[in-house]
Amino acid sequence: MKQNNNDKKGMTLIVKTVTRWTVLLIILYGLYITFFGHLGPGGGFAGGVIVALSFIHIILAYGKEIVMKKFNETVSSILESLGGLLFLTIAVLGFIVGVFFKNFLGKGAPFNIISAGIILPSNLAIALKVGFGIFGVFLALILFIYKEKD
Repeated sequence: MKQNNNDKKGMTLIVKTVTRWTVLLIILYGLYITFFGHLGPGGGFAGGVIVALSFIHIILAYGKEIVMKKFNETVSSILESLGGLLFLTIAVLGFIVGVFFKNFLGKGAPFNIISAGIILPSNLAIALKVGFGIFGVFLALILFIYKEKD
């Protein structure tokens, strides 16, 4: 049986199989923490860290080439900047209504996902900023280490 070049990179078959099974669950958990952070423990920061760690998990198991095809440092930087811009936009929209970061969205029913005004959009913006910020730092460290070895 002939092995292709991607099978040789990364860790063992067991680690790759477990990663394939768990990464989607980790991403879903990070999204859950982000979307329901205003109803319980969690929020944008914690959800962003969890999602970033799932991408780092893929890099550690399969090697950097797999993730770098879709999420290179440029894409990571753009998405991180988009998160910061979205957060600032939410703040400025509140300022237009009257006060910086004023809740300009209506409040829904208690314990509902749309029940906290601007907290949910703010959590999403923070999750983008933190998640891709951590992922970008990890990519920068990996690229620095690989340049040092060459």
